[in-house]
Amino acid sequence: MKIHFAAAAFAVLMFLPASWAQTGAASSVGAGKIGVLNVQLAIASTAEGKQAGAQLQTKFAPRQAELEQLNKEIDDIRNRLRTAWATLSDDERSRLALDGDQKNRQLQRKQQELQDDGQEAQREVFDRIGRKMVTVLDSYAKLNGYALIIDSSSQSSTVVYAAPQTDISQDIIRLYDQSNPVSATPSASSSAPAHRATAQPRKQP
Repeated sequence: MKIHFAAAAFAVLMFLPASWAQTGAASSVGAGKIGVLNVQLAIASTAEGKQAGAQLQTKFAPRQAELEQLNKEIDDIRNRLRTAWATLSDDERSRLALDGDQKNRQLQRKQQELQDDGQEAQREVFDRIGRKMVTVLDSYAKLNGYALIIDSSSQSSTVVYAAPQTDISQDIIRLYDQSNPVSATPSASSSAPAHRATAQPRKQP
């Protein structure tokens, strides 16, 4: 089981529409523009999101390697039972079958644990970045006259069609990166100044 950070979908992102409703519900739809934002893609595409994804890959790589090794051991046992069945004693057959069964149960348990831990780690990352992105989104929407922004990645929203010019995902990613710069190394982050960016009005097509 590999961790695909950018493609993950989590219910924790549902807090974003609720937060937006708290900060921007005062405007009527008729008083402003409507925009579309792929929240999941935007979060994963920020510099912070990419860095977090790489860190999670590194963190869980040893456990992934352990699963691959365990799976190889199971395949070796199955191959031996299949190819050397006639030459094996009854005791050896029973021992190999029992060993294979135990390793298979161990593999399934470790796969589930890795999946659960990986999803929880990703939820924490998406939650952390998403909460900061709400601030960027709120500033951007007010400066650019948006009365409604729809999360196209949410399972609760149905976007049948959206004109390309209504998609503000790249704008939000750019502004988020400006407001939340990341450092190449953790040690450098303490000395790197954090420059807050002001959302600029978006050019209309």
